Amino acid sequence: MLDLQRFRAILFDMDGVLYRGSMLLPGVHELLAYCDEHNIAYACVTNNSTLTAEQYETKLADMGVHIQSVHIVTSSVATRRYLAQHVPRNTGIYYIGMKGLQQALFEDGYYVYTEENPAYVVVGADFELTYAKLRTACLAIRAGAQFIGTNPDTTFPSEAGIIPGAGSILALLRSATDVEPFIIGKPAPTMFQTASTILNAQPSETLVVGDRLDTDIAGAHAANMSSVLVFTGVTNAETLTQSEVQPDEVLADLPALLTRWKTLVEKSPS
Repeated sequence: MLDLQRFRAILFDMDGVLYRGSMLLPGVHELLAYCDEHNIAYACVTNNSTLTAEQYETKLADMGVHIQSVHIVTSSVATRRYLAQHVPRNTGIYYIGMKGLQQALFEDGYYVYTEENPAYVVVGADFELTYAKLRTACLAIRAGAQFIGTNPDTTFPSEAGIIPGAGSILALLRSATDVEPFIIGKPAPTMFQTASTILNAQPSETLVVGDRLDTDIAGAHAANMSSVLVFTGVTNAETLTQSEVQPDEVLADLPALLTRWKTLVEKSPS
């Protein structure tokens, strides 16, 4: 079992951990209050590239949870921070995506949007995808542009059902160009590293709480972070037993995590 007292920061997946759809899950308020009281920093990490961090802040606020947008790391935000570390100002970038990605890449004018000879092609989920966009991206990648994917999720949950996600668009471009994209989002480690940097925490003192083995838990492993799986989202006990990817600890939900944490504190020498 994990020694939870050693963690100075928590990275929460969102849908399936903090909420399901528009319904807040039990224990969120209590756990965040406990973190605030004990100076445990926290941030949210999501592969969704379509919404801005500010839109997520509003979504959470509508459910009564107040987390500032600076502590909400979408795959678009993580992509921009990665580029800022490796790609100089005024570099030409072509993107396929929605407002969340467009804002992250271009709102402050640091990078230049271009369809003519871009140095980078960045691809996220795009619900208004056209053949013309794919054609431009394909030609640019074949001409030598670096190919970056915000996240590898092949599907996207919608009110109508499961629809194609960013990974499906990446698969099409991969097939058309024979070039593998560099992935930023889960289960790659980049997003987790970005979030822990924002919280000024080292990987060894950062805990990942998620509901998916293939993204949250695998990504935590890749980033050398400890992980807790909760059963309030995608993964159930049967799926867990059949998976090669295993978390460091399994708990039913956030109330169970808070109980474990409090119990350790109460037992520790004063």
